[in-house]
Amino acid sequence: MGEEDQKSNHQQIKKTIPPYVKAVSGSIGGVVEACCLQPIDVIKTRLQLDRAGAYKGIIHCGTTICKTEGVRALWKGLTPFATHLTLKYALRMGSNAMFQASFKDAETGNLSHRGRLLSGFGAGVLEALVIVTPFEVVKIRLQQQKGLSPELLKYKGPIHCATTIVRQEGLLGLWAGAAPTVMRNGTNQAAMFTAKNTFDVILWKKHEGDGKVLQPWQSMVSGFLAGTVGPVCTGPFDVVKTRLMAQSRSGNDVKYKGMFHAIRTIFAEEGLRALWKGLLPRLMRIPPGQAIMWTVADQVSGFYEKRYLPDPL
Repeated sequence: MGEEDQKSNHQQIKKTIPPYVKAVSGSIGGVVEACCLQPIDVIKTRLQLDRAGAYKGIIHCGTTICKTEGVRALWKGLTPFATHLTLKYALRMGSNAMFQASFKDAETGNLSHRGRLLSGFGAGVLEALVIVTPFEVVKIRLQQQKGLSPELLKYKGPIHCATTIVRQEGLLGLWAGAAPTVMRNGTNQAAMFTAKNTFDVILWKKHEGDGKVLQPWQSMVSGFLAGTVGPVCTGPFDVVKTRLMAQSRSGNDVKYKGMFHAIRTIFAEEGLRALWKGLLPRLMRIPPGQAIMWTVADQVSGFYEKRYLPDPL
């Protein structure tokens, strides 16, 4: 009997959710997240770029933007942000599933903690290089523009912004800040995927492929908790990434020469705390964003599990 149970469990472990299902679930979750949380991302970017102390905090920044630029300004850069999140989550979830498959033990089908961390880090590095960096460069350039008159703005929209950057700064201009983005995303995803799996197991006794579908509120709790670790650890990389992406490389007055130079310069001119600027709005955006994304993604992948994967009993 024990041997039969072991055989059954072995078969069950082998049959997992395909990467394409994970990719689709992540992309749908990304659309919902982008529409809900774009204003917080705009405020975070403005705070990180604020070297003169024009904004006194999150509320003051938001009300100032609404007063001087209109409420719609809180959704500046939504098109590239929504597209970016959709593609990013599709790549992140799909590639993580593929990396995990390659790290699983050939005999038992089990995935070690090291394999889970490496899978998450690899997915984060891939998304940073392929999708995140160029989309965030465009998004940040659009978000840093101030004013109500479109004719006075340097960038008229996402396509115009991208083509202008390529024309004036070269193709590599779209990959400004790639190094800190790779470090931020790799570390974030390694922590996030590991934490999400851990919380699912500890809180809800949910294992992938067991056919159990989490309730939306359960996914929200696990996703929220999993999304809190990364921002605190990767704050300096995020600030440096934003500063490098925001500066134009077309002139000779480039302030930051690279990731380490930017960290040293910000620390020397603005102090240690400046390396965590925008942390509160990141914590207001990322954990709720992960809660929203995982709620949607878990329902999509959970539907697949219930319909196509064998019942553990």
